[in-house]
Amino acid sequence: MWRELAHGAVGVVAAIFLLGQVRKPGRWAGRPFLWMMNLTHSPLTTWGLEHVTIGKDFVILDVGCGGGATVSRLAAMAPEGRVCGIDYANGSVAVSRRKNAALTAAGRVDIRKASVSQLPFDPGTFDLVTAIETHYYWPDLAGSMREIRRVLKPGGTLIIIAESYRGSRFGALQRVVMKPLKSAHLSADEHRELFVAAGYSDVRVIEHRGRGWICAVGHVSDLMNTPDAPESVRPSSR
Repeated sequence: MWRELAHGAVGVVAAIFLLGQVRKPGRWAGRPFLWMMNLTHSPLTTWGLEHVTIGKDFVILDVGCGGGATVSRLAAMAPEGRVCGIDYANGSVAVSRRKNAALTAAGRVDIRKASVSQLPFDPGTFDLVTAIETHYYWPDLAGSMREIRRVLKPGGTLIIIAESYRGSRFGALQRVVMKPLKSAHLSADEHRELFVAAGYSDVRVIEHRGRGWICAVGHVSDLMNTPDAPESVRPSSR
């Protein structure tokens, strides 16, 4: 009996460790997870990015850049622009920097360790912010949405792309995984409300029913982030 209990305890510890690496990959243990994410997230990313226009000279931020594959892709889509990636996990930053070393040396990519709740950028820096398979883990989801809006240019765009949401065909099964990760599991309507409450306009929520994917897009009004903006649409002061 004691042997079975010991095996069960080891299994629980291993499961907790693995879930932790999914949420916040370590510098060494997290590398296999990051390589796997680069591979498995590729079709989702392709689908999601079809719903935004990316100019060749865009300045782009990828929040939760993980293994750096999306940063590389965005740099190719904006060949005359610049892409920044941020992640709060040491492992993600290390792997992403390694993957994008040539682009970084050319001055086209910048990978930083940072939190979405306090972005190290000036107001109105980016044309586009992407967040792929990451918003589940933001501890202050509403506040982070406002912080992203702060660093977007007037007319800029935020796109959130995810393969898990409440109400999808896989929603019940996904909830079992999301709960121990302490992750947000929003419905399509709740994604829309999140954008609207944070001050984004022209909000669209697109679902891929067959794959259980979701994509939410919102824009910063041309009036926002400008000195002449009415008080009702200005970002809150920090």
